[in-house]
Amino acid sequence: MLTTLQRIVEAVNQAPEFEVALDTMVRSVKAALGSDVCSVYLVDRENREFVLMASDGLRIPVGERISLNFGEGLISLAAEREEPLNIANATTHPNFKLVEGVEEEPYRAMLVAPIIHQRQVLGVLAVQQQKARAFSGEEESFVVTLAAQLAAVIAHAEAKGLVSGQQSPWMRNLSAIPGAPGVAIGQAYIGKPIASLSSVVPRRTEQPWREIHRFRSAVIKTRQDLRELAEQVASYVAADTLAIFDVYQGMLDAASLGDAVEAKIKEGWRAQTAVKLVVEGFVSQFEDLDDSYLKERAVDVRDLGQRILGHLQDRKHVEESVPESCILVAEEVTASMLASIPRARLQGLISLRGSANSHAAIMARSMGIPAVFGVQDVPLNYLEDQFLVVDGYSGDVFVNPPAQLLQEYEELQEEEVELAGIVKANRHLPAETSDGIQVDLQVNAGLNLDANDELGEHNGIGLYRTEIPFMMRERFPTESEQLKLYKDVLQSYRGQPVVMRTLDIGGDKPLPYFPIQEENPFLGWRGIRMTLDHPEIFLVQVRAMLRANVGYGTLKILLPMITSVDEVDEAARLINQAYFEVRNELVQTANAPTMQRPQLGVMIEVPALLYQLEAVAQRVDFFSVGTNDLTQYLLAVDRNNPRVARLYEVYHPAVLRALQQIADTAHKLGKPVSVCGELAGDPGGALLLLAMGYRTLSMSAHNLDKIRWIIRNVSSPMLQVLLAQAMNAKHPDHVRKVVNMKLEGLGLGGFVRAGK
Repeated sequence: MLTTLQRIVEAVNQAPEFEVALDTMVRSVKAALGSDVCSVYLVDRENREFVLMASDGLRIPVGERISLNFGEGLISLAAEREEPLNIANATTHPNFKLVEGVEEEPYRAMLVAPIIHQRQVLGVLAVQQQKARAFSGEEESFVVTLAAQLAAVIAHAEAKGLVSGQQSPWMRNLSAIPGAPGVAIGQAYIGKPIASLSSVVPRRTEQPWREIHRFRSAVIKTRQDLRELAEQVASYVAADTLAIFDVYQGMLDAASLGDAVEAKIKEGWRAQTAVKLVVEGFVSQFEDLDDSYLKERAVDVRDLGQRILGHLQDRKHVEESVPESCILVAEEVTASMLASIPRARLQGLISLRGSANSHAAIMARSMGIPAVFGVQDVPLNYLEDQFLVVDGYSGDVFVNPPAQLLQEYEELQEEEVELAGIVKANRHLPAETSDGIQVDLQVNAGLNLDANDELGEHNGIGLYRTEIPFMMRERFPTESEQLKLYKDVLQSYRGQPVVMRTLDIGGDKPLPYFPIQEENPFLGWRGIRMTLDHPEIFLVQVRAMLRANVGYGTLKILLPMITSVDEVDEAARLINQAYFEVRNELVQTANAPTMQRPQLGVMIEVPALLYQLEAVAQRVDFFSVGTNDLTQYLLAVDRNNPRVARLYEVYHPAVLRALQQIADTAHKLGKPVSVCGELAGDPGGALLLLAMGYRTLSMSAHNLDKIRWIIRNVSSPMLQVLLAQAMNAKHPDHVRKVVNMKLEGLGLGGFVRAGK
């Protein structure tokens, strides 16, 4: 049976059209079971019906719609109970209803299995026989297993509006991953790479030096392309985001792509072939990594490779007519592709592949461009010449939406513009409640970050992710390289605190040059566990931080993934060692500046630390809560896994209680505590955190102004009422409803959507 099951699933998945897939399904199941009939009914929620979509054994009149209303027949009963029904003589069952006009009368035995995807019934698979008999346990198990495996096929078809029994002129909606907030409306513009690595046919050469010259020339031209693109977007992209193009330039260096390509050419391959082999090799390595940020570096490498290839093939970029209001759509939107579209015409972007960690997503957020990523099972040409609405909050994409839906999104767009104007006008005001409670707003950073006046009033960097510069190299950066990087950051934020997190890699975030293979990376060798096992790496980084801090005195060091007091003690011992080494080196120089010891903090992201805060507090100066990992570990949910991502819920009562416990304990111990996870930048989350007693929130730069404005429009008594209601809620949806109603009541309803 297993072989038969696999063969049916494979045949259905390979069917070129949905209707063909359904026909394949019913014919294959009927043949496998030797039954007289196999049919599939799918849910039409709009009309509250189960529609007979395909059958082998029943007669479906051409052009007719055969259906059962919700609540009618054994089809509805199986769907309602969400369990299979195995009935020897269905005609005697009190719920039996004969489907008129399909010649169902002769059949007695009936086996019905619901088709369920992510807790939602999508339809029913029904098998019938003339002879009255109960189907065997093996037959029932076969049908149930098949229905479960085919649920994904039905779900994808439902997303495309294909299950209603008739083709709809517009897709209800496509689901994607939100990448950048906002609403975009416009005509689809298909973005395509200049050249394709996959189209290169491997060829040899007898003149390798000539091919090396051609390659170097193509690299020079590619560098010039990147400089021009960076200049093109410099006026409306934040300085830290422009560092993406520095990353691209770095990849073109000999130590990265250059030497590897030239080595291939010396082996006798033509330049085009060498680029293909090297780039595809690098892409494969990145795509095999577990970490979602590192996976996205494959996009950058492929983009660079195809740009070099375009110059090797002497292809000229054909200037196409870009619609006045366009949505950029591509298999994989890249940062360079995004930069090439005139900003005045670009309304939003859709990347069929990729995630919110891509450089295109980072750029989109910086530019204020709504974006979605990871649209599944939709061919690129399907969206060509279509009119689109992109919801960057929910991840929904509507194709040729009806007038009513379009009007709703146009009104939402107008509200956003008005709200953005109000928020921007107040960006230099302090973050304090209407009754005078002051809140320190800080930014999370990872790429090179210059102090930017456009960020508005804020109090330094609450989380500087030092691992990102490590990811951008082919080896561990030297102490001197790290020193320069950290010094630039401290210089940019002179006089303001800068919290630098020590290297947080390993497990789910391996470095390309330091791969780690683990069965369960989130519970594996990562964060402080890895760096304590490699003190030579940890000490070099800490020394660079301490040396960079000389003359500034604003550095704070943060330890990630702490689970025990022993880890804090060992890390503190190494930091002390590095401190005395650097201080002793300084005193030997003339006019040696005073060296300050930085504050030491730990991230609270592993639940075990909640029960050790008192002991840890005796050893550190501050706490910082990483709500992303804390939520993930408390709920045992990998938020990057689409099968369970919906269970990742920061408004879960357990998460809220943990956050309240942390705030209360830190206050009792007299230790400052901040939040640097995504919850801090969520409008509702920020209100709850403020009500719990948190007074320092660190977030992405694009959330800074709206959180400031919200804080300025609330008061302490109001927040305490909100917190009491939220803590009494039994379900995350109830918490969200309470928060949203409060925002609406305050006249801040425009921020409700921004928090989704």
